[in-house]
Order: sequence, then C-alpha cells, then structure tokens
Amino acid sequence: MTVPWDSHWSRSGTDRRIYPEPVRLFLVRHAEAEPGEPDELRALTARGRQQARDLGARLAAEGADGAAVVTSPLLRARETAAEIGRALGATPALDDRLAPGATADGVRDAASDQGADRVVAIGHQPDCGRIAAALTGGPKPEFPTAGVVVIDLPRL
Repeated sequence: MTVPWDSHWSRSGTDRRIYPEPVRLFLVRHAEAEPGEPDELRALTARGRQQARDLGARLAAEGADGAAVVTSPLLRARETAAEIGRALGATPALDDRLAPGATADGVRDAASDQGADRVVAIGHQPDCGRIAAALTGGPKPEFPTAGVVVIDLPRL
C-alpha cells in the first residue's frame, strides 16, 4: 500500500508512527422511539428526547465536546443526533452507511470521513452490537436505547 508522505509520516522524520492518533468512536444506539410504520419515520418519544439530551450532556462531560456527529438518516436517529449535537456544539451529518444493516466497515469509513479525532455515530440495533463486537474483537455488548460504547479506532 502506498502511503502519502504528509498524511502518515512527519516531515522532520522524528515521528515514526505509521498512523496518526486514533479516532475515538462513540457508537450510540438511537434513543427510545414511538412504534409504528413506516419504520423510517418513527419519532422519539418524550422519554427518548430526554434520553438523548441526557446522553449529550454526559458525552460532553466525558470529553466528547466538539466531536463530529454522524447519524443514520432514519428520523429517530436524526432526532437523537440533533440533541447530542446541540450538547456537543456540532451539526450532525447524515450518512446512509449508518442506516439499518450498517456494518463495521461502513461505520469505520463514516467516522474516518469526518476528519475528526472524536466521532459520535448514531445507529440502530442489532447493528450496534455487531459493529462493536467486530471493531473490538470482543463479545456483542448490550445496547439499550441511548446506549453507547466507546471504541478507539486507528485512523487508516
């Protein structure tokens, strides 16, 4: 693989890391949503809006302030992202790679495309559990609504 000089090696030659610092990924399942059809238009419940606000405040307090926020295009994920983005001072970006059926590679690429060292990615279950397991090599974590798993990814 050819690696561009300026993106992976320092010009001074003193820093010999192959990759820059890792990207801290905050993988989030959307907050509680109303039941109904069509699935892509299910909105957050009042409890879900509160869950999203609380999660945004918690993420800001725990070092995610200023992180990029990327979300599934489904309404419940967009509404979760809006509350988190407000708490973090970020404007959420929509990414189809986070829609139901998302993969670890898709989430990794969506996070990398943000060009940030901290990224909050909002998706769906059971995808979030599978993605977390694939990215960490561990078991599938539980992902309640508004659940979050923090994963450090090497930037490729």
